[in-house]
Amino acid sequence: MATKQNLTIQLDRDVIRKARILAAMRDTSVSRLVAAELERLVGDADAYEVARRSAERFLDKGFRLGGTRVSRDELHER
Repeated sequence: MATKQNLTIQLDRDVIRKARILAAMRDTSVSRLVAAELERLVGDADAYEVARRSAERFLDKGFRLGGTRVSRDELHER
């Protein structure tokens, strides 16, 4: 298990009040609520980066759509 470390943030009083209410409604703490959201955000960013790299590799390979290959000059003959 990864070692946990404290993080201090500053928020508007109204945001803190609403976060406490939300945490109570979800039967958790504000700390756990914030930690879960940050973990989700980091996970989403990691997943996006993996998908971006995969798409770049796919695009670098190019597409084979079938048919016969035609040279540029053949395409532009009139």
